[in-house]
Amino acid sequence: MTPDEATRKMQFLFQLRSKGVTDQRVLKAMEVIDRGAFVQGHFATRAYEDMPLPIASGQTISQPSVVGLMTQALGVQPRDTVLEIGTGSGYQAAILSELARRVYTIDRFRTLTREAEIRFTQLGLTNITVLTGDGSFGLPEQGPFDRILVTAAAEDPPGPLLQQLKPGGVMVVPVGQSDAVQSLIKVTRREDASGFDYEELLPVRFVPLIDGLPRD
Repeated sequence: MTPDEATRKMQFLFQLRSKGVTDQRVLKAMEVIDRGAFVQGHFATRAYEDMPLPIASGQTISQPSVVGLMTQALGVQPRDTVLEIGTGSGYQAAILSELARRVYTIDRFRTLTREAEIRFTQLGLTNITVLTGDGSFGLPEQGPFDRILVTAAAEDPPGPLLQQLKPGGVMVVPVGQSDAVQSLIKVTRREDASGFDYEELLPVRFVPLIDGLPRD
């Protein structure tokens, strides 16, 4: 690692800590997974700034501090199986793969899932399964899941995803009826499976969770 790269990495981690990402396992995962590997084209030089950036198919790669805070709220344990809705660039799934036993990630855009799979192979991440499909229905054939992370905003936490959480499981999901007013919500399924507890975490802004598949 060159002195410039070391400085950039130190500044990147400092940014995360200053925004409230304090979990050491999450910080380590975000140190190991280079965001620069997931940002292409004109925006490659801005990969280490704390800002969302455009990617293919009209989607975005979330700002690192939001990725860190969402991952921290999810509380992933080493033996967990995690479902991610909204693969996007693959950056979030790659970080989850450092923390969990197995990650399933699903996106409606085949272009994005193909590119993410290539990146995961290049990075030697072997515990991620990438699927193209309608994430609003989750992945019942592989559930239930210890953790579910949704990286697109729904009007309410989607019912099919709630039902795919194990008792004691956690889902983190942006919720809001417009792209201007959204809150990040942590949903915990009670151990006796009698219901769910909800905690509002912070204001966020995500692309909407859309049913169905595009033509791409």
